Amino acid sequence: MVSRRYRHRLDGRWDRKRGRVPGGALSDAVRQKKMLVALGIAMIGVAALIIAFVPSFNAIIFAEVLHGLTAGLITPVIAAISLGLVGRQAMSLRTGRNYRYAAGGHAATAALMGFAGSYVSRNAIFIAAALLCVPALAALSSIKSEEIEYSRARNAPSDQRSNDFAPVWVLMKNRKLLLFAGALVLFQLADASMLPLVGENLAVTSQQNASLWMSALIIVPQIVVALLAPWIGYHSEKKGRRPLLLIGFAIEPVRAALLAFSNAYSFLVIAQVLDGVTGAVIGVMTIVVLADLTTGTGRFNLVHGAVGALIGISASLSTAASGYFFQDFGRKLGFLAIAVVACAATALIWAFLAETKPSHYVD
Repeated sequence: MVSRRYRHRLDGRWDRKRGRVPGGALSDAVRQKKMLVALGIAMIGVAALIIAFVPSFNAIIFAEVLHGLTAGLITPVIAAISLGLVGRQAMSLRTGRNYRYAAGGHAATAALMGFAGSYVSRNAIFIAAALLCVPALAALSSIKSEEIEYSRARNAPSDQRSNDFAPVWVLMKNRKLLLFAGALVLFQLADASMLPLVGENLAVTSQQNASLWMSALIIVPQIVVALLAPWIGYHSEKKGRRPLLLIGFAIEPVRAALLAFSNAYSFLVIAQVLDGVTGAVIGVMTIVVLADLTTGTGRFNLVHGAVGALIGISASLSTAASGYFFQDFGRKLGFLAIAVVACAATALIWAFLAETKPSHYVD
């Protein structure tokens, strides 16, 4: 049986968005961005070892808090390092490649942990997670700090003083930014609960080797993301951001409707293929569009963190609300309600969000 706790460890889309706002602000302010990522990776390793070897309630709570804080360090800073290395004009391609490697890592990790959970022990999942921090630190050490241009990494003009940041109220008046954030919140409200709901169904109907079945459902979209993400980054420069966003958002209600009418494993796999398409589009385009909309502000990472925090809150509400809704109204109506929310997110992008791709780039 796949418990909620272990299913989260397998899910590459589970993003721990707690702490993103201060993490984004810290990423804007601190020049030693590699140090922040290294600290986050070390915290993941420590949290995993605590869960594996100190399974007391207080220790688990501490490990979960430690683990949750890592997203506030790692996620914004990876985007900042990418922007600082390549600049805005190459950010689309770089983000697509980042998501390819991330998806490949998620798929490999899901397979490894599914095997470890099924054939070794559940503690082996967390020991493996801690061991994987070692190659992550080795890869980080190969990045040269001097190649990460500080102003460019926070989306500020290269001649802007290091302590110059756009006031937050200026960001709050950015209509495109607010609309895009609202659409992402609605999308996550629809998306976040779907895989946990599928996992609950598997836990009940396929208790034997459920970890492996669930791992397969997680690996499928990661393979799709790995294949599509670089293509998404490339074509966002050729065709623009808006057409790709509309495709990514519009697939989500189709996925929800598919899950409403069948829980056969083959249909679950098809739904996860669609999830991979939306994951590639929304994942890559979120970074790219936020870079477009924060040009010259020096607040790219703060905005990235704030949007991530909003998405995290939406994901939490989605999981909680869907549980009650499914219990009271059933599986079919539950997934159809999710489809309606996904349609609302798509309509918001279609009706109100214009193209954000700049006509020219200034780093």
